Amino acid sequence: KNYTRGVTTNTTTSALHRPLFKPLSSLFTTRLIVRRMSTTPLRDLYPLVQAYKTERFKVSEVHDLYLEQSGNPDGKPAVVLHGGPGGGCPAEYRQYFDPTVYRIVMFDQRGAGKSTPTASLESNTTWDLVEDIERIRKHLGIERWVVFGGSWGSTLALAYAEKYPDPVKALVLRGIFMLRRKELIWFYQEGASFIYPDHWDNYLACIPPVERGDLMSAFHRRLTSSDKQEQLKAARAWTTWEMATSRLYVDPANLAKAEDDEFALAFARIECHYFVNGGFFETDGQLLRDAHKIKHIPGTIVQGRYDMVCPMLSAWDLHKEWPKAQLEVVNDAGHSCKEPGILSKLVEATDRYKDL
Repeated sequence: KNYTRGVTTNTTTSALHRPLFKPLSSLFTTRLIVRRMSTTPLRDLYPLVQAYKTERFKVSEVHDLYLEQSGNPDGKPAVVLHGGPGGGCPAEYRQYFDPTVYRIVMFDQRGAGKSTPTASLESNTTWDLVEDIERIRKHLGIERWVVFGGSWGSTLALAYAEKYPDPVKALVLRGIFMLRRKELIWFYQEGASFIYPDHWDNYLACIPPVERGDLMSAFHRRLTSSDKQEQLKAARAWTTWEMATSRLYVDPANLAKAEDDEFALAFARIECHYFVNGGFFETDGQLLRDAHKIKHIPGTIVQGRYDMVCPMLSAWDLHKEWPKAQLEVVNDAGHSCKEPGILSKLVEATDRYKDL
């Protein structure tokens, strides 16, 4: 082969006369191509619209959910499943959808956001939430919808779709979390701690050394304690750890969320409650085991290459079991849906399913 200005041509040159390395001009050409690829214009969010309807939706003797609809009342239905569990749905989640096309349904899960009672763990399991989604669909008279969720929202979306595949037109998932034991150990016991040792020390500070062999259980004891100050101390430490690791670059605005006691308490208590109970799944890896139930459903998986909260292994494992889904790996992103590359891919995905 003959290398001229980085262009390879097929010749019959003897192997003895072939250059051992490409000339520098070839390397520069390659770098230029990579740079051009990385500067492809990214999509932005749609303009923020106001909800056209909000309501309280009673799902049990204990729980009342905040439920809202925005966008086009006659449009293509889509439901947003927020993260955490316990995180709540901020208004900007509406912006991942074209409001002229989609009827956007959002709700705060049990104990989260504007739902009441705040931070309640009673009758609060994965399967309670799955049934809430189905109740909402029937309540709103929706036959089929696009299901959108990231992080814990991807867990819940998979659990819902595997139990109720027929109403799901498509899945848009980000930061895959299947709540397997190894995923929890990575983030809450040992793994991500190697990448963020400075923030890890703050997480550990409220747990005595003698209890650090099982940090989730140690936090759970404090988060369910009758001592409110002990609850808050643990909640701030738990929430700060996740907020510090959610983006490729630490975001001060994310860290500030942990200073909101009401948010931190709901977020930490509900997350820890789910995690020490293995997500209330019948077996570890249940979502992956049952992925065959959604093989016919179109979907998009958006995954940050450097996601420390929900590492890419889970997205990869899921994609192998669900090849119909399109896997989009964002090489310069972590976990957050606000990171530019992830945001862009999510908007592209919702646009892709406009015509379903």
